[in-house]
Order: sequence, then C-alpha cells, then structure tokens
Amino acid sequence: MKEISELNLPEDVRYAEDHEWARMHGDIVRVGLDDYAQDQLGDIVFVELPRVGARFQKGDEFATVESVKAVVECYLPVSGEIIAINQALEDAPELVNQSPYGDGWFVEVRPDDLSEYEALMTAGQCLEKLKGGV
Repeated sequence: MKEISELNLPEDVRYAEDHEWARMHGDIVRVGLDDYAQDQLGDIVFVELPRVGARFQKGDEFATVESVKAVVECYLPVSGEIIAINQALEDAPELVNQSPYGDGWFVEVRPDDLSEYEALMTAGQCLEKLKGGV
C-alpha cells in the first residue's frame, strides 16, 4: 500500500468523505473512486454501475466495487441524474487501479445542485483528513 505522501490527489478534483471523487466537465460532474480507496482495496475485479437515466440523491449508494480483499459500496457525492457510465469497466475493472482519475471513472452526473459539488473537500482538505488532521 502507498504512503500518504505517495497518493495521487489531483487539485482539479473534489473529494467526498467516503473516497469518491468528482470533477466538473462543463455542467456535468464525472465521478470515480479516489487513489486512496483503490489502493486500500487492492486489485479490483468487478464494478457494478447504475443504469443511465437513474436518479440519486447525494450520499445514495450508486455503485459496488469488488476487489480481491473486499466488496464496498460507493456513494454519489452529488444529487442528480446519471447521464453516462464507463462501460469499459465491464471488461476491464482494473482501470480503476491503473487510472482512478482517468480511464477508471465510474459515471457522469447532471447535478441538481452545484453547491453540493462546491461543498466537497479540496485536495488539500482530503490530504489533511487522510493524515488525521480533520
């Protein structure tokens, strides 16, 4: 497992308490699992994603990730409608380990309330939380 100092926490991403990340693309939010979570889980072997068109509230379970170590639920960091899913994960769930903020993204959401995005942690706040400072 990585040391805290080795984690990849991009500055252009916001972070949820449960280790999901969110990145704005115009008026759409792309969501995935952060570097810390994928590292803790180890080799990811399966990702279950919702259907396009499904609606969720912030904090709702929207995906399940299975690794060699555990099965975990993922919680949507913003309320809204799923407008796209990363179908590549169906055949290549290891993309979450290889590129958590790139090819390993989970869903794209049309958010109901942009203030939910703004309320998520910055990279610096996430790092402090991981160090035990928050």
